Amino acid sequence: MSFTFTDDQRQLADSIERYLADKYGFEQRNRIRKGEGGWSRQVWKDFAELGWLAFPIAEEHGGLGGSTVDLALMMEAFGKALVVEPFIATIVLGAEIVARADPERAAEILPQVAAGERLLAFAHSEPNSRYDLPRVSTMATESDEGWILDGHKAVVLHGDCADTLIVSARTGGRDDERDGITLFLVPGDAEGLTKRTYPTIDGMRGADLEFDGVRVGLDAVLGEMGKALDIVEGVVDRASVALAAEGVGAMQATVDLTTEYLKTRTQFGKPLGSFQVLQHRAVDMLSETRFAHALCYRTAGLMDSVGGVERARAASMIKAEIGRAGKMVGEEAVQLHGGMGMTDEMAVGHYFKRLRLIDVTFGNAGHHLSRIVDMA
Repeated sequence: MSFTFTDDQRQLADSIERYLADKYGFEQRNRIRKGEGGWSRQVWKDFAELGWLAFPIAEEHGGLGGSTVDLALMMEAFGKALVVEPFIATIVLGAEIVARADPERAAEILPQVAAGERLLAFAHSEPNSRYDLPRVSTMATESDEGWILDGHKAVVLHGDCADTLIVSARTGGRDDERDGITLFLVPGDAEGLTKRTYPTIDGMRGADLEFDGVRVGLDAVLGEMGKALDIVEGVVDRASVALAAEGVGAMQATVDLTTEYLKTRTQFGKPLGSFQVLQHRAVDMLSETRFAHALCYRTAGLMDSVGGVERARAASMIKAEIGRAGKMVGEEAVQLHGGMGMTDEMAVGHYFKRLRLIDVTFGNAGHHLSRIVDMA
């Protein structure tokens, strides 16, 4: 498989990689993730000034109208640098949901997002939902003044720092029905909202959110009442492709680190790379990465032109592949580095952890293989 990039796309990728190489090296990234909040607001400001936050947002909403391929190029570069800023939470998930659910509200909210002035987070998964998107038990009860939210959301990406939460809740139906799910805009500091925040093993941030009688106005409803699931599925499919592109970047960086280690580390008076069996394992890692790269961009090229089952099947195929291939590349890299591969001082362990979290976010490889079978 092959995919041809335009000159503008190559320039976009080159500019992002140059910035990250200069200002987001491994040591700098470690200082950021260990600092207050686990990410850098100065880096986020740089992202906004460089236009990266606006790039995936439609022009009518104050963005630059980038395609899914453009987004994948950005995410691949972020994967190589292990970027910990809330790009997935705010741009890939939050901004896309607002744009699809309510274009009028998008015209108000997304220019602020593109300018780096507003952070979003999507609160959908629940403790018992696993990867089943229709399984929502958080309830929204209508009152005289608006809505009252009660329920529990789990592992909300960057839910600790979001100015605005996009919360899915039931306004009708059972907790596993497709109909009856509605989206609400909830302030990140709403009364009755309790947050339990924590770092995830890959250096990102997560939060468990408890809604105990959280009151919002009638204008908090985002989009059509009870019909949010189709939007959620479309956004999660696109986000799965973006995550796969990040995984491709992480895999390529892992291969580069491992081949360099094999060239420089000696055993029995010879470089490890001189042993044929280790050469074969390194080649297998590279082959998996190249195939995942090709499939990822073929899929990204489809996402803006297809919908429904075809879109879902394509997203699940690349998500399953990146989960399987990322696991193989990460485990091989750690083994070839020996015990040092999992120490905090060596970058390869951080890539391995990120690849494992990419696999389980929005459904692991096994889940997506089952989804493909179900669609067939």
